[in-house]
Amino acid sequence: MTGPPSQPHEAPFAPGGEAGIDARLCERLLSVCLEQGGDYADLFFEYRRGGSFGYDEGILKTATRATSLGLGVRVQRGEGTGYAFVEDLGWDQMQRAARTAARIAASGRPGPLLRPEPRDLPCRYELPLLSLSAPAPDKRALCERASRAAHATDPRVVRVEASFAEAVREILVATSDGAMCFDVQPMIRFGVRAIAEQGERRQEGTSGGGGRMSMAYFEERSPELHGERAARRAVAMLEAGEAPAGQLPVVLGPGDSGILLHEAVGHGLEADFNRKGISRYAGKLGETVASPLCTVVDDASLVQARGSINVDDEGAVPDRSVLIAGGRLRGYLHDRLSARHFGVPRTGNGRRESYAASALPRMTNTILLAGPHDPEEILRSVRRGIYAARFGGGQVEIGCGDFVFSLTESYLIEDGRKTRPLKDVQLIGNGPEVLRRVSMLGADLEIADGIWTCGKDGQSVPVGVGCPTVKIDEITVGGTKLG
Repeated sequence: MTGPPSQPHEAPFAPGGEAGIDARLCERLLSVCLEQGGDYADLFFEYRRGGSFGYDEGILKTATRATSLGLGVRVQRGEGTGYAFVEDLGWDQMQRAARTAARIAASGRPGPLLRPEPRDLPCRYELPLLSLSAPAPDKRALCERASRAAHATDPRVVRVEASFAEAVREILVATSDGAMCFDVQPMIRFGVRAIAEQGERRQEGTSGGGGRMSMAYFEERSPELHGERAARRAVAMLEAGEAPAGQLPVVLGPGDSGILLHEAVGHGLEADFNRKGISRYAGKLGETVASPLCTVVDDASLVQARGSINVDDEGAVPDRSVLIAGGRLRGYLHDRLSARHFGVPRTGNGRRESYAASALPRMTNTILLAGPHDPEEILRSVRRGIYAARFGGGQVEIGCGDFVFSLTESYLIEDGRKTRPLKDVQLIGNGPEVLRRVSMLGADLEIADGIWTCGKDGQSVPVGVGCPTVKIDEITVGGTKLG
């Protein structure tokens, strides 16, 4: 049972903690879970510490600290799941939660129960020092430095907001099939928002990043870098013109554009939607679902990436799952329930927001792999179209893959060159159809700096995205003028 050895574990249930949970206690509690005839049960202990700083125009406006502690108990019987959680780790309270979850099962023969045994885990985000251990003034200084840099970039920048958020999540998962896993999951996220004004025009630009990292993140990507980027983007948007509307070729920039893949395609590859038959990819394993250029993977093993995990919230170790290879559908993202339904190994994608929620199949770091083309060649191939550099909010119908996304940074392409910035651009289309229309794929794969959070069934989890430069022959562009 491993966790980063250079860090003290603060969770009360951690090995050596004030209320340490061992294999014997887990076995007792799991036996209560199965006493009504459940097939399987698991225990999910979680201790979370976190905080945030909000800086606005020279003033530290907010500074927060919070902790949470609890246990989620899950019992499965066939396709049904019983779930209960408690915030008190006293035996009586934990036993009551176990019996509540066990009500999903009618009286019957309990499933097998193996004593949980500690499992060794990979080490994808071992850190010598967690950000929570760094002095608070150092974090305020990061925000202040970003603000100064943004203002110094251009006199039209009239306001700058900066934020720093951090958390450490310690989890212990024990299962009736014999797994016992302990993990320490750190996270930081830094963000800058700059507002620029010129006459009556007012625009904003943002920049940010992070991941499962320490304060060492800022040695490679300084707060000044993020401040300057946010300012430049805001100033550039002051010159933004109206966007053309209609069917146009679109070039996606590398990195953050992967969020389009994540939302419009990735959710449809989560196995619960396919188990229920509501995904457009249901029943299509082995079939061509994308351009032959496209290979899509979900990779939880990337070192210190935002979506990376050593173990999922069901006690399975994820690695790299190939979802689409050369345009053909190769697999789905599974939790325990869906893997059992399809008769395949788990992929380690059972994730949950907290101890108060049951696990679901969720993405980790979802990536469209690089192709053979030079990014400049891709740009030169477009006579008139849209270059999508950064995405904002969007809506996706998961079952069919229809989407609408707004762009926060985009440019008109004319005769193979990016020319003027555009405002109020929306991309409207269907995820599976868009993948079929990929005609060129760059060799410049980029993993986005860690800012993305994914929502599903009311739960939010951190995720990563990535892609190279991508040419899509045609997408409906919702702009402000025809042409």
